[in-house]
Formats: sequence, C-alpha cells, structure tokens
Amino acid sequence: MSETFDFVVVGAGSAGAIIAARLSEDPACRVLLLEAGERPPAAELVPAAVASLQLNPQTDWMYTADAGKCGLGLRDGRMMMPRGKMLGGSSGINYMAYVRGHPGDFDAWEKGGATGWSYRDVLPYFKKSEGFAPSDDIVVDGPAHNLDGPLGVSVRAPVLPGAREFVDAAAAAGIPKGDYNGRDRGGPAGVVSLFQTSTRAGKRSSTFHAFLEGKAERRTNLTIVTGAHVTRVLLTGAPGHMAATGVEYRIASGDTRTALAGKEVVLSGGAIGSPQLLLLSGIGPRAELEAVGVTCRVDAPHVGKHLKDHLHVGLFFPAPGVGVPLTELGLSFGPDALRAPAGPLPADPKDDANLPPELQAAKQEAERRITEWATTGSGLISSSLYDAGAWFSTGLGDPHTHDAQIGFFACGYNADLWSGCLRVDPGQYFDDASRRLAVDAQSVLVLANPVQPHSEGEVVLESANPDDHPAIRMNYFGDPHDMKVMLAVLRRVLDVVAHWPAHRTIGPLLVPPFLARKHGHIEGAVPSDALLEDLALHYAWTVYHPTTTCRIGSVVDPQLRVLGVGKLRVADASVMPNVVSGNTNAASMMIGEKAAEMLAAAHGVKLAAFVGGQPAGRA
Repeated sequence: MSETFDFVVVGAGSAGAIIAARLSEDPACRVLLLEAGERPPAAELVPAAVASLQLNPQTDWMYTADAGKCGLGLRDGRMMMPRGKMLGGSSGINYMAYVRGHPGDFDAWEKGGATGWSYRDVLPYFKKSEGFAPSDDIVVDGPAHNLDGPLGVSVRAPVLPGAREFVDAAAAAGIPKGDYNGRDRGGPAGVVSLFQTSTRAGKRSSTFHAFLEGKAERRTNLTIVTGAHVTRVLLTGAPGHMAATGVEYRIASGDTRTALAGKEVVLSGGAIGSPQLLLLSGIGPRAELEAVGVTCRVDAPHVGKHLKDHLHVGLFFPAPGVGVPLTELGLSFGPDALRAPAGPLPADPKDDANLPPELQAAKQEAERRITEWATTGSGLISSSLYDAGAWFSTGLGDPHTHDAQIGFFACGYNADLWSGCLRVDPGQYFDDASRRLAVDAQSVLVLANPVQPHSEGEVVLESANPDDHPAIRMNYFGDPHDMKVMLAVLRRVLDVVAHWPAHRTIGPLLVPPFLARKHGHIEGAVPSDALLEDLALHYAWTVYHPTTTCRIGSVVDPQLRVLGVGKLRVADASVMPNVVSGNTNAASMMIGEKAAEMLAAAHGVKLAAFVGGQPAGRA
C-alpha cells in the first residue's frame, strides 16, 4: 500500500513538527508526518510531571548508552538516554529550559563551513517561533525576543524561593545577572538568570502544542500518522545519482506501508534516530554496514559519528527551608496523586466519606492547588523544579563561547527516581537513603555541566533489524580536557553555594560514604580534586542533549541535504556542527524553522511568512 505526498517528514519532534506545520501552511502542498509514538498523555502538559514521562515506553524510546570512562556507579555501567516518542518528541519530555546557546556558537559554525548559520542568520528563526511573555523577574534584552510566535516562552510563576536565591548566590560569586538569550551573553564572567522555559500559562509548550495541535492538525493537506515506525528510506539510482523516493514504515498492526515523496524526504528523528535510519537504508560507513548485513548504497563514513552530549554532576545538599519536599509536590498534583497504593487517600474516591480531618484537609488543599493550576497556570506544578541556570567561561575553553553551565534543581528526588531515572543505587550513594530521600526531606541538587565537550561518541547499528536499538557509545571523558573543565565547574558550584544568602540554610555537600572513606573526606571539609574527579567518574549523568551525528559539512551540506543523495535532508539536532553551549531544544526548534524555509524556497511553497522575505512561489 502506498500514497504519494510532496514531502514526507519522519519524526514529529522538536524540528519535525515545525517543518510539517510550516510546509502545510500552503494548501497546495501535501505533507505526510510520520511519528512512531502517539499523542502525548494528559500529564505531558504538567511541568512537574516530567519524570513520569521518562523511562515510560509509551513516551520514551528507552535507550541506554555506554557511558565511556564514567558511569562507574551506575547500574550495569549504563546511562539512561531519554528520547521523546510522541507528537512533540523530546520537547514533550524535557525540563523545558529554553536556551538558545551563546551567539559565538553559531558564528563558529559558519566559520567552520556552515554557511548561513551565523548568529545573525539564525536569530530571526529563534524569534519566529517565540511567543515570549516578558517578566519582571529577569533581565530581558527586548530586541532579541518576539512576543507573538506560536511557542510559549515564559518564566514560571510563582518563582520558587530557592531558584531566586540561587541567582542571588551566583551573582554574589561573580556571575552577573542578565538575559542568557540576549544578543550579547556577556564576557567570560557569564550570566545567571531564572530559566526562560517553553511554557505558556504554566503549561508545557511542546512543538505539538505550539505547532500541530488544533488548527494545523486539522488541515486536509497535512496527514499525521502516529504509531508509524519508519524502517528505511527508499532509494533509487546508481551511486553518484542516488535519490530518495519515499520511506517504508510499519504501523501498530504490524502491516508495512510505503509513502512516496514527490519533492523530498526529511528525517527529523533526532541525533540517534536520524543516523540509525540512514544506516538502515544503506547510507553510512561501508565496513560497518556490511558487518551487520546491510547493503551499502552510499559510503558515508561520518554517519553516526562525532556524537556530542552534555554531561553533568549533581551535587547533593541538604537544604532545610530551601528544597521542595515531595509531600508538597504530591499535594500540588491533586487528590488523585494522593491515592493508594502510593498515597494516604483511598484508591476509590467513593471511600472518601469518612476521612479523618487531617486527610480531608489534605484532599481539599490538593483540590485547590490543581484547580488553581488548571485555571491560572500558577502553582508548584507549573515548575519542573529546574528553574535557574548560570553560564560562564572556565578559562580552559574556546574564547568564542561559554564552556560551563550550572543548573539549580530544587528537590533531591526520591529513591525510586534515583534508582530508575539516574540508575544509581541509593543505598550506595547515601549514608541513610530512607532519611535523605524521605518524602518530607528538603534538599537540592546543584548541577555542574561543561557545555563544550571535546569528547566524541558514536551511534552504530547492532543489527539490520530496525526494532533493535543501535549501540550508543558516548565516550564521555574520552578527551582529558573534559575532566579538567568538569573539575573547574564543580569548584564553581561549591563557590556559588558558599555565597548562598545568609538568612537561608544550605547544608554541607553530601559525599557517598565509600568515596568519603576512599579519599579521607570529612563532612564539611573542602573536597579534594581527586574526590571530585572520582565523584564525576561514578555519578555523572547525561543532560540528554545528543547532537552532531549527521553534522553539517560531514553528512549534510549547509542546506541540510544529505551528501551523495538527492531529495533527502536531515533537520534536527544531529546536524549541529558542534553542540551549543546550553540546553539544546531551542536550537533544535530553530533548525526546524530554518529547514522549513529552505524547503519552501527550493520548491515554491507559499508560507505564511518568510524570515528573509517571501520568495517567488505559488500565489
């Protein structure tokens, strides 16, 4: 069974949803959007519910990765690698930090050969998406923002006191307050701020909600197929004259279908999915493809290579009066979150009639909070608890950008999340996990995050079976430069915490007991470099920002066309020539906006608006 469209877009994530929505603005243009997942669940709209979406096979691809030289303290030495599997993709499972990257990142892309990708070139595409809600809680560079784009960008309300205190502490430690998405991110000293987040009125603004839901998905010229697992790109022609004609995909019933593209196929499967699909289609390193039984159609040695990601170490601090206890968070999710077996309320609401006064009061408060959030967008669950960040230069990296980020997370998690999401045994990490991670415990994580790593990993096929996950080899700390930067960022975290406002309490750094014994560390003492390095080798975690596996100049040209294959483009985080210095979702959405205009300009598609002015096309 096959059908022909003008464009076939594979993956409805941070870039793909935008591409399909924009191209379908022209009613004469027929677009097919294929997504392996389904519509997002109701919980996806709730910022504080983010952890429930990760490691859920309904919304997450459930990848794990070889961590390279770190991950010594992780279960089986494997690191989680969450990737969104639903309409909206990873924009639906991330922590919603909207960070464009340092302007110098994009200027470096262009200097490296990515013509048309300088900061001056990409800024209009960031602005095209953005519907920014100004806030008195942050410094705002007005001309860098747009108020009426489809993507909600805002500061969460109310601001958590701990997040505001982190900003004050970082400022006291010498990191100036400012707009990290501004046209000038500052010099080596950097910038600190509450996060601008991809939210609108306290609810997640994924690319599904911003670009597809409602008007776009009802267009007769846009076909969206969920539960569609694309297994290969269809190719025709001899080497040197190869072109994509469409894709083969499998639906939930197991039936295989074919979709043909009259103009182009666009892969937007992300830094893991897009190279995997190229490899399955015979586009990749010849020897590797033949080793797993895939016929090489185009020998492309860089497909799946040069993988870069951000890695952070979460320093755990007891923080009475600062950290958010899980009891508070549970109340904010409404009464259903308090029901058995996990909570104190009866599993069946019909049994609430005879609740004791304290449980009746808890139920009423939970009802009030969830109603407040649903109607006004305010309340604790409007926050993912990851609400502030700082960026700066360690002096060890390239002078064109910031090589370090610190994030503030206002909760210490619980044992299930440490074990499941982080793959860490709480009994090994904590002296008394039941006390440290109790539902009423108040603690924080301050995250040390080098953002310009030198180490490169790879995505490699394990087999020719599209149902098998590829091997994801992160090679963290493969380059010794990255550990030097990590130590510098960890030291800066300790400095920021030391400048915490005096009227609030942050306890001493918690060091896993076995590492404390190994390094002779006494609680409250300044940790040695050897201890901090060991902590990073054991308990560094991905920020799940994989990029650069189909990078411009190696796999695609600056127009995102796959080298050696006609009518085929890649548009997602995989095409970044280098990872940006900050959370990658905003840059992925910018790539989607820019790719849509490239495609429209090449094929005479009439968009509602072009950043560079409307080219000649169909009326």
